[in-house]
Amino acid sequence: MKIDLENSSRLYYSIKEVAGHFDVNESLLRYWETEFEIIDPRKTETGTRQYTVDDIQDIALVYHLVKVKGLTLEGARQTLKQRKDEETRKLQIIQKLERIKKELQDMEKEFEGE
Repeated sequence: MKIDLENSSRLYYSIKEVAGHFDVNESLLRYWETEFEIIDPRKTETGTRQYTVDDIQDIALVYHLVKVKGLTLEGARQTLKQRKDEETRKLQIIQKLERIKKELQDMEKEFEGE
């Protein structure tokens, strides 16, 4: 059964709910935890896994790479490494564009003041 991540106010989901969301076995989620460091659900004192929306989104990325695109686990790990680098570059570009925007706004104020 799919989890409505957009409209849910819950903080945590069980491994059973998350496995049902992706239509996979709970054991596969536990295995992916050992293979992908981005998958790291909170665990209670008794060891019960509690997944947040962010955890589910990380699993969705792994699921897409492995189950949809058909990458090997190593291929998925490499793609995740590249994605992190790509996201860092995107952030740097956004920050640079924000600085340029501020400079242009300052210049516009100077022209309006004359």
